[in-house]
Amino acid sequence: MAGIGPLSQDWEPVVIRKKAPNAAAKKDEKAVNAARRAGADIETVKKYNAGTNKAASSGTSLNTKKLDDDTENLAHERVPTELKKNIMQARMDKKLTQAQLAQLINEKPQIIQEYESGKAIPNQQVIIKLERALGAKLRGKK
Repeated sequence: MAGIGPLSQDWEPVVIRKKAPNAAAKKDEKAVNAARRAGADIETVKKYNAGTNKAASSGTSLNTKKLDDDTENLAHERVPTELKKNIMQARMDKKLTQAQLAQLINEKPQIIQEYESGKAIPNQQVIIKLERALGAKLRGKK
């Protein structure tokens, strides 16, 4: 290659740098102190309720007074004692267990148990099935 002429490059030099700092790095205490030393302008903003969860937990809403003043008793209707006694008596007369009676009316044994203990919410369709299976009138006068 000697004698051909001066050697030269056909490309520009490439400079590889680190990425510019992201928002989290700019807020870092070290970065802020470095900027102060360099004399750069630093803006500090105090955010209202920053870093707390006060707004979600301790804020009083407009409905708080309504809820405090509400005295209505909200409870589901339960099986009356007369009905549950009638169901138990009719089942005993037919000599059926709760599970057998449940199978006759295509319901779970738990349903019969809830009706006889008075915990169930009365359902007219279930009561009608019970009346048909037991052959007795459970509601009202006999």
